[in-house]
Amino acid sequence: MSASSLALAPASPTQGLARDGTYVVPPTDETTEQDLLAGLLISSQGMACASALLRNFPSIGHVITAEPSQLRAFGLTGHDIAVFRLVREIACRMARAEVRSRPVLSNWQVLIAYLQTAMAYEQIEQFRILFLDRKNNLIADEVQQRGTVNHTPVYPREVMKRALILNASALIVVHNHPSGDPKPSRDDIETTRELKAAANALELELHDHIVIGHGKHALFRSLGLL
Repeated sequence: MSASSLALAPASPTQGLARDGTYVVPPTDETTEQDLLAGLLISSQGMACASALLRNFPSIGHVITAEPSQLRAFGLTGHDIAVFRLVREIACRMARAEVRSRPVLSNWQVLIAYLQTAMAYEQIEQFRILFLDRKNNLIADEVQQRGTVNHTPVYPREVMKRALILNASALIVVHNHPSGDPKPSRDDIETTRELKAAANALELELHDHIVIGHGKHALFRSLGLL
């Protein structure tokens, strides 16, 4: 057998091709978070770097969404950080595609899974609005405001202005709590009351206000706050 035919010989079904041309075993349910992170890093010290990241961040989700300056402190390159961003964006787009597949109100668990993917591990609060049509299909999914670790400014007038521009009939508002605890604050409750009043004045339906924590969430309507 010639050298060229050896080079073209297919890998076994249980193997994949790494970036350096070597064959590696693809991840399974048993693959650890450390192994997953190490597989994304180009450094020969990838395993040690992955271990250090997981010792200093609460979870793999926090690692993937960490600020570039935080990641560089552990020796990650620009390429490594870009790969992390790609992984996160792919996950978000896959989850968002599921949300768009049918009316949002009949797709609630899928919606929560998407919001967890998109927002749960952010280090600052962000205020997201899901604009819906008359059949509760998603028209637009927009982050309107970004704030601090425990506050995001919300302007009901701007929310309603955007809803009218998009010709939306209903909306769901969402924000995250970087602390991980989704319990609504007094400010959250007051802001929701203002949003509800503004929506009613324009004959728009505010279906819910969702607070996203780490693997947990709170629904204002279920809590009797809307």
